[in-house]
Amino acid sequence: MPSTFPHLFSPLALRHKTLKNRITFGAHTANMSEGGLPSERHLAYYIERARGGAAMLVVEPIPVHRTGVLTRGNFRHDDDAIIAPLRRIAEACHAHGAVMIQQLYHVGAHDDWDLSFEPNWSPSGAPSFHDSDGSHAMRIAEIDEVIEGFVRNAGRARAAGFDGVELMAAYNALIEQFWSPLTNRREDRYGGSFDNRMRFSTELMQRVRARCGEDFIIGMAISVDETVREALSRDDHVAIAAYHDARGLYDYVSIGSGSYFNFGEIIPTFLYPEKLAVPPAEAIRQAVRHIKVQVESRIRTPENAESVVAAGQADLVSIVRGQIADPDLVAKARAGRAEDIRPCISCNQMCWGRRSRDYWISCLVNPSAGREFEEKSGHPAPRSQPKRVLVVGGGPAGLEAARVAARHGHRVMLAEMTRQLGGQFRLAGLQPQRSQILDLIAWYERQLAQMQVEVKLDQRLDAAGAEALGADCVILATGSRPAGTGYQRALPDLDRLPGVEAANVFSVEDAMTSPGRIGMQILVLDDTGSWRGGGTAFHLAERGHVVTIVTPDAFVGREIVRTAGDGMLRRRLAAHGTTMLTEAVVTRWTGTAASIRSLLTGREEERPFDALILATTNVADDGLADDLASRGIACRAIGDCLAPRHASAAILEGRRAGLAV
Repeated sequence: MPSTFPHLFSPLALRHKTLKNRITFGAHTANMSEGGLPSERHLAYYIERARGGAAMLVVEPIPVHRTGVLTRGNFRHDDDAIIAPLRRIAEACHAHGAVMIQQLYHVGAHDDWDLSFEPNWSPSGAPSFHDSDGSHAMRIAEIDEVIEGFVRNAGRARAAGFDGVELMAAYNALIEQFWSPLTNRREDRYGGSFDNRMRFSTELMQRVRARCGEDFIIGMAISVDETVREALSRDDHVAIAAYHDARGLYDYVSIGSGSYFNFGEIIPTFLYPEKLAVPPAEAIRQAVRHIKVQVESRIRTPENAESVVAAGQADLVSIVRGQIADPDLVAKARAGRAEDIRPCISCNQMCWGRRSRDYWISCLVNPSAGREFEEKSGHPAPRSQPKRVLVVGGGPAGLEAARVAARHGHRVMLAEMTRQLGGQFRLAGLQPQRSQILDLIAWYERQLAQMQVEVKLDQRLDAAGAEALGADCVILATGSRPAGTGYQRALPDLDRLPGVEAANVFSVEDAMTSPGRIGMQILVLDDTGSWRGGGTAFHLAERGHVVTIVTPDAFVGREIVRTAGDGMLRRRLAAHGTTMLTEAVVTRWTGTAASIRSLLTGREEERPFDALILATTNVADDGLADDLASRGIACRAIGDCLAPRHASAAILEGRRAGLAV
């Protein structure tokens, strides 16, 4: 047992199974199904985390009834056809020593009617918190029907070889709707008193146990939202867990954070504290005698997980995004190589961000996530004929290209024109609470050093210099540069903002590197709706500047909404006194004032400012590609020098370029 994480790597008895360590890969919707059945993408995705050492995997939820469908990618709710593909997943992951659990859920009032084409069923007919729909108050026979749906799907999980099921009450799902007096207004035996409100979950678990037997794990997933008085409190959840524990109804409880009242905490971004759900988990653990307590919610690292288990705050820790970012997280921690774990940056851009757009999930820092079945190269053998590879540019695209090429045994040189690696990604890491980006860049630096990549900093290469190096393969990752035109999408016929040539007009890059020279009264023209504008405004506001944001969007952070981080960003901006002018454009800059036009009314007003910051889309820095082409030198352009986009695109293209060498 490694001394670094002695508590994490101690075994734990869970009903009839023994977990080999205390790290699990918790339930989350990967959205990878095809025709409602697990796909090859699913299979490879879960195998990779089992092979990486997770002690227990909780496969994403199956809706148990036609009235509880929330996501297009959900598995079929009542079909034995699910058994065979689930068995493939269970058997493949069992081969790596993982305990396998299937999550089951019914979301109650929050069903998506236009997916299920069924009315939402709930305890008392309360409105959905998910959209504007109302719901149907379940009759006694319908309660029995839904319970039977849970039981049938638990039976399918057992038939597929799973070791147990996890019942989802979290995030105001149906089970919690029965528990809460806010959503349970029934006057029959399922409502009113505390014991009556516990009856639904009690009967459900008793019937699952009767169907699946004693050698079958039953878990319960809950979330504790302590930000609003309407949600069940910590004390409420302690009492609920103690009630079920005293009756031996389930074997473990998994505790997360957030709710539909506070959606941002469900999958918290970097703006939230780490170990968010640990305090309620600790309170529940102190109140129960038999059940094991698992905690999740922004526990990214083995160090955090070890501290939680060592302090007796929980028995198990679910690390989901951390194992999406690096499926070998557990194995590396066990081997004493925690510094080699590729860090999650809690950005939510490609996990929750893609899922919220109804795509299968992936990862910004690990674009192989969701593509495991295509790449089949988790631990590649060196190429039989190593090449000399030149990577020009040390931003995220170049870093990933150099790392992957070197990992395949090629001799790699990386030339970066500045004195630091990271490119514009490093500037993003300087924004408030985004230092995890700097952790990722530091990880790349360690990886390149281990793989003996020759890194040349402060090295500006022209075409002649690149040609002189005589590389077999040239990869260009020269990035992008500010357009400097002030072009706005809402004014498509205005190629150049009048007055943009003034000395006190700055790019985001200028503002992040030299905020002291831009004055106090700042206007940020945010045409992207991303962290480029909102994060820069936050950076300046936190340093005492008086900031106004103008955006054509209906709210600041339009692109960030897919990550569930936009609300917290706006709250932070508001706390600093930032003025947010939405559905508006800048029509002119005088050098001392901006003319701002409302897109709703057409009315214009002039407001004084010391400086204008342009948070607009960059243009590709592709001059070297053209120069090399003129010399007949083949190269592959990746990242922003191909087309300016987010870091996720840059890292994906860097990976593809490295694999292609």
